[in-house]
Amino acid sequence: MSHTPTEAATTTGTARTEPTRAATTEQTGTAHAGPASAGSGPAATASTGSEPVGLTTTDVPPGDRRMSAHVRPLIRALRPALTDAEFDRFAAEAHAQGLVFTAVHDEHGHCLAVATHRVLATSRGRVLFVDDLVTDPARRSGGVGARLLAHLTERARAAHCHRVELDSGVTNQAAHRFYHARRMGVTALHFALDVTGD
Repeated sequence: MSHTPTEAATTTGTARTEPTRAATTEQTGTAHAGPASAGSGPAATASTGSEPVGLTTTDVPPGDRRMSAHVRPLIRALRPALTDAEFDRFAAEAHAQGLVFTAVHDEHGHCLAVATHRVLATSRGRVLFVDDLVTDPARRSGGVGARLLAHLTERARAAHCHRVELDSGVTNQAAHRFYHARRMGVTALHFALDVTGD
């Protein structure tokens, strides 16, 4: 998936943050989860008290009106080629596979940022992988993306993960600066092979 650090991120080189470190990202390309697939842990509705105030962080399940009204528009802003119908199919299938959709709302109920993530058991340890992390373009550089990444970091700790990992497009230098500023390191290269052609 992809991200952009001005609070939207794109990815293609794997980044991670140690569980003892807070990280922030704006968009990602693969990663996000809560304790055991994102439903439990410090996720439901929490406001941390630093940076922007009056924010709530909530998991949004398929079928919730906020999925189409709030989550879908931001994910589609990140991935314009995705139609409404394709997003709905993706959300249902991915949620069944453990993907969690987490949204940040302000005190007026406006959705400011969204992350999709899941907890994965891997040979290199348990990780919280962020697939997408995107902030409303009108609210970028206001600390919302950082707040969401910090929330995901806390969820990773609660889920006994070793790291938060995500991908960011190789040309998305703004996102790279954002992640490096949150002490995330480039630890791998992400290779892809298109198998849909001839």
